Amino acid sequence: MLTELSVALFNTFCHKNYAEYRDTNDETQRKQPELRANFPNTAFAATTFNLGPLSFSPPHMDPENHASSWCADTNMGPFNPDKGGQLVLWDLGLIIRFPPGSTILFPSALITHSTIPIQAHESRYAMIQYSSGGLFRWRNNGFQSDKSFLETATATEHAEREVLRASRWKLGLQKFTRWADLCRGDWRGTIRTAAGLDEVSDLSDLEESPVLHPSKRARCQ
Repeated sequence: MLTELSVALFNTFCHKNYAEYRDTNDETQRKQPELRANFPNTAFAATTFNLGPLSFSPPHMDPENHASSWCADTNMGPFNPDKGGQLVLWDLGLIIRFPPGSTILFPSALITHSTIPIQAHESRYAMIQYSSGGLFRWRNNGFQSDKSFLETATATEHAEREVLRASRWKLGLQKFTRWADLCRGDWRGTIRTAAGLDEVSDLSDLEESPVLHPSKRARCQ
């Protein structure tokens, strides 16, 4: 159930990245059928459990994770979330209340983060779902390592690779869902894709459009 919730949130609020994760997992398992997913229908390739019982983390980043996307961090255990267990995003200056049973998705490879210790008599556990950046490089290289690709690639393939490397950060930004997309009811970002803005270099946004059916719980301004 926890994994289904995490994947549903990922799909809803970061659909293009979710699709890249899902397609990478599916293609890798078809290519290497000896591999098995940790959970049915998951988009994440890896899962780590922190079993505490007083688990917390000092400030860190996860540089091996896929940089231009999210990991899913699920908090568990009987503890008072007002006195410990908060998620700290240092680069953003945020301390986020993180109650047991909650899941937060964020780019752990890009943001320094930590969790605040809980009280001595309490217990806290965590489940973190993510995918390594190396898995996407493996797929992009035709299911081989960088070393193998570079040893056998043609001059044209080398040139194409360098073009993609130079634009990768821009393409990665375009895969994040924007608040304006959600306000339009376009959580998949298909309007942006149809307008040809997925791969533009200037990161232009669509012209703002009115919200037809704003949520009663969250109004789009």
